[in-house]
Amino acid sequence: YLQLPADLTKMHLTDNPHPQVTHVPSSQSGCSIASDSGSSSLSDIYQATESEMGDVDLTGLPEAPVDSEDEEEEEDEDIDRTSDPLLGRDVVRECLEKEPADKTDDDIEQLLEFMHQLPAFANMTMSVRRELCSVMIFEVVEQAGAIILEDGQELDSWYVILNGTVEISYPDGKSESLCMGNSFGITPSLDKQYMNGMVRTKVDDCQFVCIAQQDYWRILNHVEKNTHKVEEEGEIVMVKEHRELDRSGTRKGHIVIKGTPERLIMHLIEEHSIVDPTYIEDFLLTYRTFLTSPLEVGNKLLEWFTVDSLRDKVTRVVLLWVNNHFNDFEGDPAMTRFLEEFEKNLEDTKMKGHLRLLNIACAAKAKWRQITLQKPSRDSPLFFSLLGGSDKGFGIFVETVEMGSKAAEAGLKRGDQV
Repeated sequence: YLQLPADLTKMHLTDNPHPQVTHVPSSQSGCSIASDSGSSSLSDIYQATESEMGDVDLTGLPEAPVDSEDEEEEEDEDIDRTSDPLLGRDVVRECLEKEPADKTDDDIEQLLEFMHQLPAFANMTMSVRRELCSVMIFEVVEQAGAIILEDGQELDSWYVILNGTVEISYPDGKSESLCMGNSFGITPSLDKQYMNGMVRTKVDDCQFVCIAQQDYWRILNHVEKNTHKVEEEGEIVMVKEHRELDRSGTRKGHIVIKGTPERLIMHLIEEHSIVDPTYIEDFLLTYRTFLTSPLEVGNKLLEWFTVDSLRDKVTRVVLLWVNNHFNDFEGDPAMTRFLEEFEKNLEDTKMKGHLRLLNIACAAKAKWRQITLQKPSRDSPLFFSLLGGSDKGFGIFVETVEMGSKAAEAGLKRGDQV
């Protein structure tokens, strides 16, 4: 069970502020997503490459806690605790029922953890969600059929549904239902706005959070001061948000929240902010959601490897990729060829320490498999060659496999240990 980063907006590529999505089951309301992806950090792996002398062991490539038996019991407890809808909703409700002025930092963090799961808040930045949580007011409508907003009524708030369902009946006879996580009401403007249609509850115990028009406009329209937009040829290709990790102001910087696929790939080899130290791990975990093929990344890494100043950064990315997501290579012949070419590049540039780490990671992550190779006769060629044995002092490995041969079709690969 691989835990996902809490801030998944790093890789969000849309600008739609309030997407309308299907109903989110209320059983998910108490769940929390941990901030630790469980992957090896960049410093862990690079620390092991600092010295190319002496023995290199696996301590530089720690396992991700996917199969860790030691943490299994603790993770089960966390899952049981966070997936309990009653416990989660009780804590959130206590925070919601407080007046905005009485909310503590802990209250806002509790609300933030709950609200970021709702579609209405999905495409907002972390700072915007935090400010909205500090000013939101909790309201409950106990009976079904109660009218919340009349058609033509002047609007003064933005509403997000936390529990229950409401129906909007439009003047033309059409209607739509909104469920948990959906929003209705004002847009972020100070202009007078009026309700188009009637809003009424469809079930008992409908719960909402409301944010006043003045606050909603102020928060959404003043977010520009916390963002930095990167432009290329007149187009915005990346958006970064300013973050402060503590109140001392010493740990602050910009974190990537949006970007074009090309710009997100480019950022792999750029300097990363102190508040965004796991960008590479997050990218490697999520790139398939916005790239059609991992070779788009692999080809750029091979291209950058030829540049002396980028070689070290490229190698760190590949080491993290192999260690945390070896299936990307083992199950894809094209990516296996990429790895072989990268290995040859390390040999040619005499980066022996990095080469050893790469070999260790591949050996540690590879899975056992059985291959059946049939020959028409005893004298028929094998189409592959072996290296090693007792006289060499190490195991038997496949040295070469002829491309397009029966051996290659059967799944035999260079580097396989027999």
